[in-house]
This record gives sequence, structure tokens and C-alpha cells, in this order.
Amino acid sequence: MTREPAPFTTEDYAARMAAAAQTAADAGLAGLLIAPGPDLTHLTGYRPTAETERLTLLVLAIGQEPVLVVPALEAPDAAKAPGAAALALRDWADGKNPYALTAPLLDAAGRFGVSDNTWALHLLGLQRELPATSYAPLTDALPMLRAVKDDRELERLAAAGAAADAAYAQILHVPFAGRRETELAEDLAALLRAHGHSQVDFTVVGSGPNGANPHHEAGERVIRHGDMIVLDFGGLRYGYGSDISRTVHVGEPSAEEQRVHDVVREAQQAGVAAVRPGVSCQEVDRAARAVITGFGYGDRFIHRTGHGIGVTTHEPPYMVEGEERPLVPGMCFSVEPGIYLPGRFGVRIEDIVTVTEDGVRRLNNAPRELAVVE
Repeated sequence: MTREPAPFTTEDYAARMAAAAQTAADAGLAGLLIAPGPDLTHLTGYRPTAETERLTLLVLAIGQEPVLVVPALEAPDAAKAPGAAALALRDWADGKNPYALTAPLLDAAGRFGVSDNTWALHLLGLQRELPATSYAPLTDALPMLRAVKDDRELERLAAAGAAADAAYAQILHVPFAGRRETELAEDLAALLRAHGHSQVDFTVVGSGPNGANPHHEAGERVIRHGDMIVLDFGGLRYGYGSDISRTVHVGEPSAEEQRVHDVVREAQQAGVAAVRPGVSCQEVDRAARAVITGFGYGDRFIHRTGHGIGVTTHEPPYMVEGEERPLVPGMCFSVEPGIYLPGRFGVRIEDIVTVTEDGVRRLNNAPRELAVVE
């Protein structure tokens, strides 16, 4: 049994908030406004128990204490958050104007980065109080805010990856032929939970022609002997994501099926081998894509090579043509090339990797050969 990671400390959250405020200032922003969601969880450890229309907002700006504005009825829960001791709580009661309470915390003419899932209702409320303010989504203003992971985050990502590997090892021993895709998806979800996942985000089971759709959702198709099957599954363990893809075959594959799988496996290895500090994100995509194109399947690789992962299973950075941002130690992302032959089958192989000081480390180590299942 793997050791449970040590909890994040108040100091961890204080450092994250300070770094975020500094990064915002360096980008020319007056500060950050963080609504409930992955950014708030990352910065404070606070995850409200339910979605609410009541304003909850973390205000960060260089030179001032972090402040979390919360509804009064939720203040006791917010005060228990791991990072609460590193910020000031300011609550507001029903019937009061939360925007008037929040406005004095903001530069009245400032431009603020806001978390992507902030409700328009709340931004418009703030803008009524402070008409000269303006706002930019963090995806545009600070896309790399959560991209570089510290050692404790990497420990959690590695644990999530190991759990996904273990789930894959076990799924190979269940019956495939004669069962619906949805049944296999349920098996995968149960295995992820059995191996410590608190949340399952997706369980793609694309059998036969359904495998040619990269984001096929498991359906009622009955799996048959001779099917190629794309398995793509993941979720959260210890609050951090897993995401793995492997392709299996029911019975022995044809020569063509084996060849296509071999091409994807070679492309995935090329993408991983391209990872090192200073290399641009697009070079990872180019390395994997060059292999697939070289074998004549370039037009059948129809998505980016990878996406970042952390407190969510999809986040920046993205391994895609046009993304010139350099890789930095601590970045974590998928490398997942694929080939998709419409009406026939698909193949995808995916691992999560992290950039090290001198290269790359895989966080998934499940076998990448074409597994034969029954």
C-alpha cells in the first residue's frame, strides 16, 4: 500500500497566494479575483460543499492581505479550510450588498484576472460598484498559474497515476466479449475507486468503430471478438488527477491493427522523448505527429498531443502546434497521440509525464503493448 501524502500546510497555501499575487502584478494586473472552483481549491484548500448564487470570492493583490469574501452561513466551513489561517475572512449576511463589501478591497480603476468559472452576475455586480474596473479570464491573463507543481503536488499526481496503472492491470482480466461498453466503464470506475480515487471524471470505452471517435462515451454497443478497444479513464486521487489511455484487442489482432498500434506506440515514445526543460510545448506535438505522418496516417491524428493536469484533469499547458511556451520543471501533462480510422477502429496511448531538471519522468508505467483480452 502506498503511503498517503502529507497534507498541505498553511505555509504551502500562503506561498501559493503570495506567488499568485506577484505573478498577477508582474503581468500588469491589479490583482486576482478567484471564485469557487479549481483555482480557489489550489490557492486556499477551500472547496464549498455546494454551488451557490451567493458571492464567494478570494481577492489577491500585491502588498495586501489575502481576503476571502464568503456568505455568513458558509463562513464556519470556510474557516476550517487548510489555508484559512493565511487569509482574512470577510462574511456578509443575506439581504446585504456583497459587492459594496468587496469593492473597498479592489483598485477602483484596476484590471483584474478572474477565474474562468466566475459568474457574470458577480462581475457585473462589482462593476456596478466600481465602473472603471475591467476583467480578464485567467486562461488568457495567467494560463500557467497552476502549471508548475511543487514536490507535494507531484507526489499526489504520481499516486494518482499509480492507481490508474493498477486499475488497468486489473481490467485486463475481466471478460470483454459479449458485454456492453457501459459495463466495462462501470468496471473501470469501480477499480479507480478501489485504488483510492475519490472522484471518477471519465471512463471512455470505445469498441470497434466507436474507437475512431476520440471522445466517444461508453454506450450500449456489445463488444465482439475481433474488436480493437480504446480505454481512456481517470479522475482525482488526493485531490489530483489521473488520466491514462491504452488500447486492447479482443482476441489476436490482424497485421494491420498491430501495425497501427505499433505506429502510435512509437509516436508516443517520440513525444515523451522530446520532453525536457526549455523545449516548447509545440515541439512535443511535432515529435509525436512526425512519426504518425511519416507512416501515412497524419490526417487521422485529429487532436492535440497533450494537456496539462493537476487539480483538474484538463488544464494548461497544451501540447499543440502554435503553443511556443517553453517547458519548465514541474509541469505535468499528457502525451497521447492517436490514429482514428472512421468506421473501423482507433488507437490511443496516453501517459502523464512531468518535466524534470534534465528531462522527463513518466507518471504512468502500465505496459504499452497491445494487450489481448477475452
